[in-house]
Amino acid sequence: MKLKQISISIENAPGRLYEVAQALGEAGINLRALSLVDTGLFGQLRLLVSDIATTRRILMKLQMPARIDDVVAAEIDDKPGSLADMLKVLMDGHVNVNYTYAFVGFSPGKAVMIFRFSDNDKAIRILQENNIRLLDSKAFGILDSNG
Repeated sequence: MKLKQISISIENAPGRLYEVAQALGEAGINLRALSLVDTGLFGQLRLLVSDIATTRRILMKLQMPARIDDVVAAEIDDKPGSLADMLKVLMDGHVNVNYTYAFVGFSPGKAVMIFRFSDNDKAIRILQENNIRLLDSKAFGILDSNG
């Protein structure tokens, strides 16, 4: 139930995000989710992509070292209070959210939350015990030999 996410530090300068998007687009890589956070001179770019291995090779050619992290995707109702309800069971289980980003439109009436937890395996167990739907790489159309 874990997804592989590409993380890169990119200069906070005009054209850097374009350079990444252009190179991946030319290689036929589909961006499934994206988060870019300003950290001063650099930004932290996190991507879920259709082909992780190829993306990493492309980024290395661009001299943008990429890290691969495990993240968890949870689908929740797109209504007020749903996120708080989910976070409550994690808090009760002593699992911390290191970071998250979200999007809607994947399934009608649902939102998708991408998480990096203090303990991904424990979080997965807690979420499954509480009947929260977790999404795998197939749901995102991600080519990932590690599942």
